Amino acid sequence: MSGATSSARSEFPGLRTGFADPPQDAAPMMRWWWFGPSVTRPELDRELTAMAAAGLGGVEVAFVYPLGEATTTFGSAELLADLRFAAERARELGLRFDLTLGSGWSFGGPHISAGLAARQLHWERREIGPGALELPATPPWPGDELIAGYVGSGSLQELPTAYAWQPVSDGWLQVEPGAGPRVVLLAYARPTGQNVKRAAAGGEGPVLDHYSAAATEAHLAAVGDPMLDAVPAELVGSVFCDSLEVYGADWTPDLPAEFGRRRGYEFLPRLHRLIVDGPDAARFRADYHRTLAELFEENFLAVCQDWAAGRGVPFRIQSYGTPPARVSSYRFADRFEGEGWGWDRLPQTRWASSAAHLYGRSVVSAEVWTWVHSPSFRATPLDLKGEAHEHLLNGINLLVGHGWPYSPPDAPGLGWFFYAAGALDDRNPWWPAMPELSRYLTRLCWLLQQGEPVADVAVYVPDEDLLARLGRAQGGSLDPWREARRRIPESIPATIRTSGLDFDLVDDEALADAGPDRYPVVILPATTTIPAATAAWLDRVRAAGGTVLGVESPVAVPGMIDVGPDDLWAALATAVVPDLAVSPHTADVCFVHRRLPGLEAYLVVNTGPTTRTVGVVPRTPSSRYSQWDAGSGDVLRTGEVAGGIELTLAPYEAAVLVVGDDLPTEPVEARPSPRASLSMTKGSGPRQRRRPLDGPWQVAFADEAAGPADLPHVWEDQPGRRHYSGAATYTTTLDLEVVPDRVLIDFGEAELREGAAAERGLVGPSYRVGVRGPVGEVAQVRVNSVDCGLAWAPPYRVDITAAVRQGANEIVVTVCNTAANALAVDEPIRRLAAESEERYGRRFRMQELDKAMDTVRSGLLAVPALVLSG
Repeated sequence: MSGATSSARSEFPGLRTGFADPPQDAAPMMRWWWFGPSVTRPELDRELTAMAAAGLGGVEVAFVYPLGEATTTFGSAELLADLRFAAERARELGLRFDLTLGSGWSFGGPHISAGLAARQLHWERREIGPGALELPATPPWPGDELIAGYVGSGSLQELPTAYAWQPVSDGWLQVEPGAGPRVVLLAYARPTGQNVKRAAAGGEGPVLDHYSAAATEAHLAAVGDPMLDAVPAELVGSVFCDSLEVYGADWTPDLPAEFGRRRGYEFLPRLHRLIVDGPDAARFRADYHRTLAELFEENFLAVCQDWAAGRGVPFRIQSYGTPPARVSSYRFADRFEGEGWGWDRLPQTRWASSAAHLYGRSVVSAEVWTWVHSPSFRATPLDLKGEAHEHLLNGINLLVGHGWPYSPPDAPGLGWFFYAAGALDDRNPWWPAMPELSRYLTRLCWLLQQGEPVADVAVYVPDEDLLARLGRAQGGSLDPWREARRRIPESIPATIRTSGLDFDLVDDEALADAGPDRYPVVILPATTTIPAATAAWLDRVRAAGGTVLGVESPVAVPGMIDVGPDDLWAALATAVVPDLAVSPHTADVCFVHRRLPGLEAYLVVNTGPTTRTVGVVPRTPSSRYSQWDAGSGDVLRTGEVAGGIELTLAPYEAAVLVVGDDLPTEPVEARPSPRASLSMTKGSGPRQRRRPLDGPWQVAFADEAAGPADLPHVWEDQPGRRHYSGAATYTTTLDLEVVPDRVLIDFGEAELREGAAAERGLVGPSYRVGVRGPVGEVAQVRVNSVDCGLAWAPPYRVDITAAVRQGANEIVVTVCNTAANALAVDEPIRRLAAESEERYGRRFRMQELDKAMDTVRSGLLAVPALVLSG
């Protein structure tokens, strides 16, 4: 028996068992917004119980602005006691309980003094005459500090080509007489003025200086220690820092000394090079921002990680944004998190998953469903499934939903919800589908936590170039991720992924943890500067048999192959065999791959709105495959790999393939999941017959007796039903002379959504699927009082074989829509927002609630059909 076969036999049973019944720690979590603070323990208990019943894995508590009058303040003894209660109750329910180390974002609050607050550089340019000038270093605004002046010959119309440093001495800036008109540059350090966004009552105050260890320690002492004194470490899954959004922060008082110590040359004589071009400007700008990145890593990230370790909890962070966080900055945290969807682009999820792969973190999470199908309450279970796939394809294997809004039971209208999120709780009429969706995502996340990730391509993030281009003076931001997206065109990740390969982002610092034989291909996108250590690493890549491709990169690297964007596909095909070849080629079908001893596990996803039939061929030589259903955990089919595996995937459907030699024999379910039925090989199985279920149908809403219904039945077209959110029950009778071997109800095909940007929602980076289903939005099927299942995603089929009988059969279909209809006329939320602003100032603005009804259609939107087999 070969080693691979032996490994496959030993690994396979555990993989099957875990997939069929995955542990709860792989289940999706929810960000749990506590507004106010205003919570009650009975409602905390009720909401936690509802989350557990829905199959969720835990919560991440986030403290945000009031939507009613706050009953206490952030950090109060009352709030900390409520936290302890919630944590203990979560433990009883088997839920993970994570804590955000602050209120709103970014970290800060009333405990942050002016000396510990975020700061930035501000430049003034003035024209002066030839005479001497004495300028007092009097700040134009409280907290401002004049750092230095620079004088050059010229005018505002004919700017100087060179400047001389004029240090500030004894509170004065002395400018000697000159020969003609001159320009003075004045560099001020000033507070950014940024206050904590979306803060709870009592959490207001300046955002801290993330380059200062003293500021970080002050925050942890004021916020973190009281939290973990109240909620002991054994009840806490991790402590969390949300995305870095410290706008414009590019200064800290220790920067001149730290720059000189780290870079080895004087700082202030060259500071003007941030805004004035010159022979050494690029080097200085890169060194300036590199110093900021190092200070952020050492004085914020490392301080938080050390503090968390001392308290016995892991530190989790979304490490991207400003301060300038690099891919390699993640190494100072315990758990990595991203956000943003787009499997063929470069969202922050790829920033985080690349770091997790490089630094050996087996679990990497993402904030998912941010802005999903905006505004709130419009998201459907299919939207959630479709966006979740996008994150999984980016290397994510734990989902943190955004999110669950705490809402008191007596809140008017729909209740409380966050200004920018899906409001994903049991107020959604479609919530009966959430347990099934949770189980589905839990299985996939657990599977993708097994083994090791497979990525053949390293896309180099040219930090030296990016750092030299950061900053407002260069027309950019202080966010390396954002600038990397400008530098790396979307055609590069799209070409890699659609050519049957996957990739990681790597930067100079991260290469120390990447062996030269790890990636067969390294791509240098638009790179002009390569540090010596990176150049040496690239030499070792080539010596190990790898290929270095430059895509519009003018840098001179020995052995690099120059290719244009249109030639990248062919160059990749020459350099490496596709990990999973997909034919015919389609831009919709993608995969993610995990390798275990003797086994290859693939998740193959149709990310588009039309059904795709493709053949897939794994690169690793293997004799057999097993296809699994993530909805049920069942085995759908097994077979020989030779010649490839054919898959038919409905819109937004996924297939799990496990490939290996001599896989253990396993039973195939006699009745595979109807939702996965389209994944079977074309032409297999007995002949199928279709029979319309054309009624007559009756429909009953919760507030009225049953009456006749003609299908399609669109609620918005019915008198008085346009703004109805809830359920309606449809009934009909089916007569069967003979009971076939298998009977399905097929509700119909999904229709393409109108509009060119079908997958983009109404606000910002929101996601929505590009189809409209034949039911709006979830259909629960009962036949002869037997629960048969749900239809909420393509293919919209439910197996009713076990419930039908010869003769008359009662069919009951309960359709649940979204809460968007009720949202459109929800005046209480507008009143709550206005009252909150009047009482606490403007801390948020609600989404575009006037678009709540756009394109909404509820009800039984097509005539179902019976599919009879045998």
